[in-house]
Amino acid sequence: MLHNALDSFWRTATTILSPHGPASTGAAATYAPGDYSIHFFLQLAVILFACRLVGWLGQKFLAQPPVVGEMIAGVVLGPSLLGLVWPELQGAIFPKETRNVLYAGAQLGVALYMFLVGLTLRLDHFESKARSAMAVSASGVVVPFLIAMLITPWLMTVPGLFAPGISQANASLFMGACIALTAFPMLARIINERGLADSPLGTLSLAAGAFDDAASWCVLAVVLATFGGGSGVAILAIGGAILYVGFLLLFGRRILAPLGRAFEARGEMSTNILAITLMAFCVSAFIMDAIGVHGIFGGFILGVFMPRGLFVTELKKKVEPLAVVLLLPMFFTYSGLNTRMDMVNSAPLLLIAFAILLASIAAKFGACYLAARVCGEDNRTALGIGALMNSRGLMELIIINIGLQKGIIGPTLFSMLVLMAIVTTMMASPLFEFVYGRKARVMGEMEALRSAAA
Repeated sequence: MLHNALDSFWRTATTILSPHGPASTGAAATYAPGDYSIHFFLQLAVILFACRLVGWLGQKFLAQPPVVGEMIAGVVLGPSLLGLVWPELQGAIFPKETRNVLYAGAQLGVALYMFLVGLTLRLDHFESKARSAMAVSASGVVVPFLIAMLITPWLMTVPGLFAPGISQANASLFMGACIALTAFPMLARIINERGLADSPLGTLSLAAGAFDDAASWCVLAVVLATFGGGSGVAILAIGGAILYVGFLLLFGRRILAPLGRAFEARGEMSTNILAITLMAFCVSAFIMDAIGVHGIFGGFILGVFMPRGLFVTELKKKVEPLAVVLLLPMFFTYSGLNTRMDMVNSAPLLLIAFAILLASIAAKFGACYLAARVCGEDNRTALGIGALMNSRGLMELIIINIGLQKGIIGPTLFSMLVLMAIVTTMMASPLFEFVYGRKARVMGEMEALRSAAA
């Protein structure tokens, strides 16, 4: 009897990650609701461990910010490494059937993160250096789109990079948006950590980075609206976005101001104020998703119009740890699960990946450097601006995930662009230190890096 009990226990234990739902056509069993929760909690534990570990290794040995390690951790957990070395384990932890749940959590994480970015957007940075910032920004947008127009016809001759039937115009616009993008949150973080927020380099880079990202997102919205959906989809997406943003411009601050006044009256962020704020965030993300743009736009634009001051400080204390530590790593992992570096497995494909990387660096770093020099910045400052503007980071992963999800690009080009995002992001901090940071610190132009504890 003991033997039978042990045998039954062993059979049950070894099938914990197996589907337990009823059979369906072509499958002996399907995933029951309980199976999704079992996998979800296991996936979260694995994701958090991998992101913390790889983030710490990158910070300790490569002087990279934790977000870079988390980007790499997502690729590590996907088919590019874990799936290549131990496909059975990778398939057991991340079966395809459960990825929709992970996708929903990933979208919540990235939309909430963009809401936080909108909360911290400081318009006062953009006034003193507006003219120079516009020149650098225009160069950082126009040149990448020109480069994209040159390389996209070549890329479209390779099967599987773009969706069948996509127009050259849409493909070029999407590639231009990918190359023109700047990792604005990471750029802001580097500038603030080094005490450069009030310097010419800091104000110029922040202003140009914000303009570049806004232009890239607008182009992406146009591509999403026009790709394969007809004029009705385009009108709903573009017209709906214009109406929603216009509504917030006219009435947003007035509608949201009572949240700030209620916070000041209580002197704390009550659960009711927090609940109403998060409800507004969800509605905003829903509106942008429903009209065919993307939920992250809704999160970001609402954040821009939220009350400022202590309200933002307290809201970030409540929301940021959960968004950055728990939810955002799901997005990196979902990106990694779609990244197939093994698909870039031939000399021609490696050449294409290398060409995209070089074109992206030349278009962004080179164009922003030259524009800064033309505007009168010294050589060291111009190089520092180019180094910061060349980073793509999380923003690139967001845009290419949208492209893959909407069927604009295929997995092979997606993997190439993930590689480009990781390399250009890893370049940012060491390149900035090399061309600007070290000498500026010696000359007393910037603060020493703050310790992690601070």
